[in-house]
Order: sequence, then structure tokens, then C-alpha cells
Amino acid sequence: MSEQQSSNAGPEESEARQEAAGYVVKRVESWDEGAEPETIREDLEEGMDEAQVQVDDDELDQMADDIHDEGSTGTPEVE
Repeated sequence: MSEQQSSNAGPEESEARQEAAGYVVKRVESWDEGAEPETIREDLEEGMDEAQVQVDDDELDQMADDIHDEGSTGTPEVE
């Protein structure tokens, strides 16, 4: 997604992307329990791409580590 698309998003579109990111996180948390961080990260990245949600690489790495170590992570803030 381009910067222009993000900056032109209305509140409803931003809310929808935030909700989609939450669904991706919940799905990966439940499906990838016990998986290696690399697998979890790939699934997070794929899900976010499918949901058309932009998340920084560092944040995806941290989320994958959190899911691997703790079984859950927070939902990233998206624009």
C-alpha cells in the first residue's frame, strides 16, 4: 500500500484495517502455537498482505517472537 493511500484513508477505512490486523493476529496466534518464529512471521506477513495492512518489518519480527515465547502479541497500530 502506498503512502498516498494511507494518508487519504478515512476513519472508516482506517478502522477496517485496524480490525483486519487484529483478525490476522488472532488467527496466527491460534494456528501457529508452538511454531518457530520464522514460520509465525511468514504467516503474519502473508496475512497482513492479504488484508492490505502495512506493518513494519521490525514490528512483525517482534510480534512473531512474542507469539513464539508467550503465545500472544498485541495488535499493531495501523494507519
